[in-house]
Amino acid sequence: MLRYLSVFVLFLSCSLHSFSQSSELSVEKIMQDTRWMGTFPSNVKWGIHSENIYFDYNPEDHPADSLHRINLKNPDKILLVSAKEKRDLIPNRGDFNSSRSKMIFSDDGDLFIYDMRTREKTVLLDLPFYIRDAKFMRNENIISFEADNNAFLYDLKKGSLKQLTHIKTGSGKKEKEKEVSAKHEWLENENLKLLEVVNQRKQDKENAKAYLESIKAKDDYVFHLSGKEIRNLNISPTGDFVGFSLIERERGRATMVPNYVDESGYTENLSARSKVGEVGFSAELALYDLKKDSVFMIDLSGLPGIKDLPDYVSDYPDVEREEKAREIIPSQIHFSENGEQAVVNLRSKDNKDRWIALIDLNTAEIKTLERQRDEAWLAGPGIGNTFYGNETLGWLPDNKHIYFQSEESGFSHLYILNIETGVKTDLTPGKYEVFDPQLSNDKKNWYFTSSQIHPGERHFYRMPVMGGKMTQLTSMEGKNEVKLSPDEKYLAITHSYINKPEELYLKPNKAGAKAKQLTSGQSEAFSAYNWKEPQLVTFKARDGAQVPARLYKPEENVKNDAAIVFVHGAGYLQNAHKWWSSYFREYMFHNLLTDLGYTVIDIDYRGSAGYGRDWRTGIYRHMGGKDLTDQVDGVEYLIENHNIDPEKVGIYGGSYGGFITLMAMFTNAEIFKAGAALRSVTDWAHYNHGYTSNILNRPWEDPIAYRRSSPIYFAEGLEGDLLIAHGMVDTNVQFQDVVRLAQRLIELGKDDWELAVYPVEGHGFVEPSSWTDEYSRILELFNESLLEKN
Repeated sequence: MLRYLSVFVLFLSCSLHSFSQSSELSVEKIMQDTRWMGTFPSNVKWGIHSENIYFDYNPEDHPADSLHRINLKNPDKILLVSAKEKRDLIPNRGDFNSSRSKMIFSDDGDLFIYDMRTREKTVLLDLPFYIRDAKFMRNENIISFEADNNAFLYDLKKGSLKQLTHIKTGSGKKEKEKEVSAKHEWLENENLKLLEVVNQRKQDKENAKAYLESIKAKDDYVFHLSGKEIRNLNISPTGDFVGFSLIERERGRATMVPNYVDESGYTENLSARSKVGEVGFSAELALYDLKKDSVFMIDLSGLPGIKDLPDYVSDYPDVEREEKAREIIPSQIHFSENGEQAVVNLRSKDNKDRWIALIDLNTAEIKTLERQRDEAWLAGPGIGNTFYGNETLGWLPDNKHIYFQSEESGFSHLYILNIETGVKTDLTPGKYEVFDPQLSNDKKNWYFTSSQIHPGERHFYRMPVMGGKMTQLTSMEGKNEVKLSPDEKYLAITHSYINKPEELYLKPNKAGAKAKQLTSGQSEAFSAYNWKEPQLVTFKARDGAQVPARLYKPEENVKNDAAIVFVHGAGYLQNAHKWWSSYFREYMFHNLLTDLGYTVIDIDYRGSAGYGRDWRTGIYRHMGGKDLTDQVDGVEYLIENHNIDPEKVGIYGGSYGGFITLMAMFTNAEIFKAGAALRSVTDWAHYNHGYTSNILNRPWEDPIAYRRSSPIYFAEGLEGDLLIAHGMVDTNVQFQDVVRLAQRLIELGKDDWELAVYPVEGHGFVEPSSWTDEYSRILELFNESLLEKN
């Protein structure tokens, strides 16, 4: 192991020294530009008439993927979509009327209507402001949309426009007129005379303002935002109500990331995120009653348990705490189809409580239908997050039932709740998870993906809307990512397996029907190698849990009795599954390592996705706790079952995996003799708010959690050989993290470590030369530390 601080990146050869093992693979080969592997479909979507499947692809070996299509009448032919055809495409993100004969959508800020029978697209409105979220009202001759932070109605028969709300950004007070100097006035006038486009934009802005004023009645109620932002604006199907949230932000102090190799030749600062705890964010929920022409602020102070403190405060008995209501972050108000009812999802800002509440549209009062509490944090498929929502929530056509997802059973499932009786039903019970439920066109069935067959498989299902038999519509082992055709007759399936990248398949929407493969993108060079299929295994952790993992085993004649533990990143991510991994470079590296005699294990440790609530929250208040002991227990499994030499164990990973690698090297030196920590978090108090505060709370409120979870506090425990690698323009886990750790290691007098820096790389490397250099160093580290020293 090199015993110096490497400040600049120097290429290390990846010779195998005296080792006799060999491989068809090399670091240079697997880390080259990914086009060597072939071309694989992505961003699959249907044409609006269910005749064409569109996807990004690159059989022409262009510098980047481009849009291609397959027509169902000739599915063996893949066609490049021309620029004109791409411009003329009708987006499939619009809203249909009940007969699905017409669709409305906004494109580039304008409002269009499309006739499905005649295939004619017509511009309805071309206004100076941006139109979004267009929908048919209950009376389908009326269209609602949002523009300029306000709600509008457009009458298709009359061709008339009505502004429903009058929300202004100002405070409502008379603004002091700006004093404009003669010099500035002259410059502006001359600029407008000289530059036609600038002048036209100014006129468009003034015309838009004048137009809005012209359609506003003199006595219309005006609501002033008073410096706040508006979010989640939604119009009821009858046009009687508009719901929205008022957001007030206090921007935290942003971090700066120096870019030393900017094209300007100067060092430029990249503005990045703030650190955990520096997010000032408050929200209010508003209901605009258009009949009363008034805005009502909805009182959330009576929510059950709103003053409850989290359990962790018991660790700080000397801290005095004021009893007060916690702040609430509301999501969008969801109106029933008849426009008579409304529900809203509400979350406590600390993300430990979630309420689904019914809103009385006459009084703006709320009634709690469902409270979910998690002493760790609320998350999981379909449950969304505090600041961005994205939860599964809506109404069934009977206007009596709402649907949502919950981890109440320990796994994320689809529920319905009768708002009249309060009866709640789990439609998909079992020890598996449900993803992306959607209602069929006729709203008689659900379509969704689930892991019912196996935690490492994904299949597509249909089920009656009120629950019942789940019909499995896909059968290929692995991952089946399905796009249902607009007419619901076909499934476009992006399928992959452990050792086979994604390919596109077409299948009729019937159980048992055969899927036809439409693409075959592997290059000859890539398919020439026999890519290994790692075993999916489980081993028993010290607390009795069964931990899933991928196991790569070498042939007995090359086995060197050394083991490498790979730790996936992203925290909440699954990698011990049956489909092509997003860590495909690491997968190929593991094939190389196995060829060279190493045994490799890739563990879905505590905190990983795909295994339910308890697994997800197993790292609460202690990152580097069960997620690390799962790695250690995995090593014990290898020693006991696969004849691994305890003196020949290494570990590596990136991002969260780099963090675990540091914790392993600092706190379990007797287990791990070498480690490569890539783009690692070294101190969680320096990471972002949205991710970190859920797991460790806020640093000044729960310092115990941060101190026992941050590697920088344990650096004195380093004994083995450590490689630290980091991109200098990483705006996610910033370079400052490893600079602070490097200084700590220097002060501690540690010498068996090395820092490799990558001046042009961010969190996810881009350049093949950087990938090659980094993984050459990793291979060199393991060869020297685990084999040469032994």
